[in-house]
This record gives sequence, C-alpha cells and structure tokens, in this order.
Amino acid sequence: MRITDEYWPGAMYAPTINDIATVAERILRELPDPLRRLVAAVPVRVEEWPDDELLEDLEIEDPLELTGYYTGVPLDEREAGIPASGPDIIYLFRMPILYEWCERGCSLEEVVFDVLTHEIGHHFGMSEEEVLRMEGRGGEPS
Repeated sequence: MRITDEYWPGAMYAPTINDIATVAERILRELPDPLRRLVAAVPVRVEEWPDDELLEDLEIEDPLELTGYYTGVPLDEREAGIPASGPDIIYLFRMPILYEWCERGCSLEEVVFDVLTHEIGHHFGMSEEEVLRMEGRGGEPS
C-alpha cells in the first residue's frame, strides 16, 4: 500500500517513533477526564521492535504480532494490596504498528488508538480475553 495523505498527512515517508509518540500523546489528551486521570502517570514508550526476551516470555515467534505491551501492576491488583514490582509502562512497537496499519488500510491514528486502548485495558486489570471482547474481537464470556 502506498502511503498517501488520506492515511498519513505529510505522506511519502514512514511515520517515525516520534510521529507515533505524538499520535499516542494526542489520543491520551483526548481521553475522557476520568480515564485520562487513571493513565496520566503511565508513560508511553515507542520502540522499533519488541525485544527477543519479551517475545520469548510471551511465546510469540513473529515480532509483527506484538504491537504493544503493558508492564506493571494493574490497578485492580494494586487496590488488592499487591505491591508494584516495577514501573507501569505502556510500550508501542513501531514496526508491528506500521505493518498492521498497512494491512488494515485505515488511518495510523486508528491503529495507534486501538493498540493504546488495548494496553490501557491491561493497566485497568483486564485479561487478554476481556480486552478482546471489549474490542469486539473475542468470544463470549465464560
């Protein structure tokens, strides 16, 4: 797919890490106030690729399958008294996001929104199945 103004204003170049970070920051600023306050302290980092150790831990062979990742103690576990073992961070992975963007043929903003809100769901304590159901991509609740 050719990059055009329809999908990415400025066109003719692949969005950079900074471009994706700017889109993510704008999405976070536009969240409804109660949600924005709950994620305000969680930094979003954009990296080119997930690292090999993370892929191995998640048993993912193809790095293009991992567009984002949340690390930290979800809010529901914190409320239950589980101490933080490290900082909360949402990672967005540029190359897998660009791949998904090309595959879907939608705006980059839509892909970043979907990945970011998926990881925010994990920050709130939702399981992968619950997040997928919320997105309309999962099965019925068990």
